[in-house]
Amino acid sequence: MRRTRVVGLFLFLMLPGAVVAEVVDSANDGFSLRHTVEITADADDVYRTLTRGVEDWWHPDHTFTGDSSNLRIEARGGGCFCEKLSKGGEVNHLTVVYAEPGKLLRMSGGLGPLQPLAVSGSMAFTLTEVDGITAVELTYTVGGYRPGGLEQWSEPVDSVLGTQLQRLERFVETGNPDRE
Repeated sequence: MRRTRVVGLFLFLMLPGAVVAEVVDSANDGFSLRHTVEITADADDVYRTLTRGVEDWWHPDHTFTGDSSNLRIEARGGGCFCEKLSKGGEVNHLTVVYAEPGKLLRMSGGLGPLQPLAVSGSMAFTLTEVDGITAVELTYTVGGYRPGGLEQWSEPVDSVLGTQLQRLERFVETGNPDRE
């Protein structure tokens, strides 16, 4: 069954410009997002760029410092998706809870504007390679409390994460995350 699902996903993704993106669920107490892209590269290369080269593809507008070169992902249990601050401090954006090279990177925490809220989140990059093409599925599920609810955060967070995944794809394939 899993093989059929993977083959079906790849058949869809083989369509030119195909990107799967959706807010899976959204409510006052949380939301779930999913994005999928195909990258013409093997899973090990994609994973290496995802983890060791985050500063190359993450958009600087979505950092506290405005400079992606301050980012790093330590791809190990308990590792940090962190950002150095200009005056010596540091931000822990997410904590790595599962790292399997070429397969899966799962992190926990409230990303960006969710960080000061009473929420927790689980973000996963799942990589599946077939014949040198890697499908990358990015999921992010957030739950918790925010006065007025969390539902209104689903669309903006979805947009930001979709942009990041597209930038990862472009960087791996072209060396330039801004190239369309």
